[in-house]
Parts: sequence; structure tokens; C-alpha cells
Amino acid sequence: NTYTITASAGTGGSISPSGAVAVEYGADQAFTIAASTGYHVADVLVDGVSVGAVTNYTFAPVHADQTIAASFAINTYAITSSAGANGSISPNGSTSVNHGGSQSYTITPNTGYHVADVLVDGSSVGAVTSYTFSNVTATHTISASFAIDTFTLTYTAGANGSISGTSPQTVNYGANGSAVTAVPATGYHFVDWSD
Repeated sequence: NTYTITASAGTGGSISPSGAVAVEYGADQAFTIAASTGYHVADVLVDGVSVGAVTNYTFAPVHADQTIAASFAINTYAITSSAGANGSISPNGSTSVNHGGSQSYTITPNTGYHVADVLVDGSSVGAVTSYTFSNVTATHTISASFAIDTFTLTYTAGANGSISGTSPQTVNYGANGSAVTAVPATGYHFVDWSD
């Protein structure tokens, strides 16, 4: 007597041999399950019952018609994002991305701050405000750091007077500069500051 083992595979992989496979009574029949690139075996059903995410299965011995069906799932990878103080990154935390997919990030500094650097997998990609992972095939990390904005204050004196104090001076956003005094020459008086 011969029996038929019906072998099928879902999207994302294959089973070999496939289709209707004729097997003589008492013989063995082996099957190989292979996932396509970017996929993995999700489950294998033998006569409707799961035997797990196996890549090989052997009917031994065959005494009846049977079925084997393999299913596959796309690989996913985690991209972990983080932001230092005084800014944010969106999305934040761990994001799951399908094999071959893409994921974009937006980096936003708080008011009075700017992006200092962005590290992708530990390497600097510069002080960018956005970044996109394309054709993802592995796990990744992205982290952003921020620095306070600074301004240069320069004081100059017109004719018949001078400046006492530091000029130019670098001042952080929201901070006060150090005092500067206008000193008029003898016989003159201070009139006004102007931008």
C-alpha cells in the first residue's frame, strides 16, 4: 500500500519535498523546513498538531495518509532609543522593526538648548535632529545628548570713554553676564548704552 503525505508551507519559507508525497507502507519520509531570509519557522503542524518550530521532521514509519504544514514569521529587531537631559527623542525606548523595514527618529532639544551629538550604535552621526534606520536587519541603538546655548556679549566704548570689565564674554542661555562699567574720560559723562 502507498499513502499520501500532504506537505505545505506558508509565506516566508518552504518545505521539501512539498505537495502530495507518496510513501509506501512502513517506510520513513523526512521533510526539511527552511525559512526565507528575514523569516524564521513559527510552527509546524503534523496532522493538525503542533510539533514546534522545527526545521526537520520525519514520519517513521508511515501507516496512513498524513499532513505536515509549516508556518513562518518575519524576524523583528529592537531599536533602543534614549535622550539625555534637556531634550527628547521620539519614539523613545524600545521599538520593534520588521526585517527590511525602516524606523525614523526625531530629536528635539528643550528651549535654550541644542543637539550636541547623536550616537548610532555607539558611533557619532553628528548633531542631527532626525535619523532614519533603513533596511533594518539587526538590533540597533540611538542616543541623543544636548548642550545649553551660549551667546557672546561684546562691549565697546565710543570716543571719549572706555569700558571696564570683560569683553567679549560668553554667557549661557538665561544666565547673566558679568558686570561691565562705562568709564567717561575727564570732562565727559556717560550718556547711554545701545545695542
